[in-house]
Amino acid sequence: MFRNQYDTDVTTWSPAGRLFQVEYAMEAVKQGSAAIGLRSKSHVVLACVNKSNSELSSHQKKIFKVDDHIGVAIAGLTADGRVLSRYMRTECINYNFNYESPLPVGRLVVQLADKAQVCTQRSWKRPYGVGLLVGGTDESGAHLYYNCPSGNYFEYQAFAIGSRSQAAKTYLERRFENFTDSSRDDLIKDALIAVRETLQGETLKSSICTIAVLGVDEAFHILDQETVQKLIDAFEIVGETEAAATEPEAAAEGGTTGDEGAGAGANQDSAPMEI
Repeated sequence: MFRNQYDTDVTTWSPAGRLFQVEYAMEAVKQGSAAIGLRSKSHVVLACVNKSNSELSSHQKKIFKVDDHIGVAIAGLTADGRVLSRYMRTECINYNFNYESPLPVGRLVVQLADKAQVCTQRSWKRPYGVGLLVGGTDESGAHLYYNCPSGNYFEYQAFAIGSRSQAAKTYLERRFENFTDSSRDDLIKDALIAVRETLQGETLKSSICTIAVLGVDEAFHILDQETVQKLIDAFEIVGETEAAATEPEAAAEGGTTGDEGAGAGANQDSAPMEI
């Protein structure tokens, strides 16, 4: 995809002040399978959608363990994500060897952002085509960060990246105020519902999603498929019960009230414009 003479080199600025190759790397993140992260005061939940190239192949791993207190979910080029997760793992090992304490999450995220930023200033390198949701815990509690290919990083209460992630963002934006005081199981259920929002009508099964959990008193681990399927069945049954209970109330409302309610619901579900 050749745009103009300003996108042949990552160090070449366009007259509008843009670095096109960095933008192309950010576009690669949008093309990857969805990854979602949520955090409360004590726990972080990472979720991703498993996509395989064909029915005959297995899916690529999208969630990696960095340390007992840090995990990462990726969207974009899996090879780049694997290299960066190995770099993060090495930094954690070195810090623990030198200081005999776990590496703070914020410091690791800054080092990762600096590594990504260097690739935007070297003509013989290319930006990493992967976005990372870094979840971890330290003395100040649970944290969730997003590392961008441009070298920027942001801390979030909840966030989603990858293809069709806007639907998950819309759901998270409606619910994020409750995440701070949410329990571990509630966070997992919200993560699964957010994953379902990205599937666009496809049935959510444990075989097409991966869930990882870590907490202040809980080491990072990936939930097995049986546990995930039980949680999926639990919140789907609740959703069907709530839908059945609300149907008689909706039928009892007048036509005008129903039209106004429909308009309000459309405004609530509409995706906010991304800047």
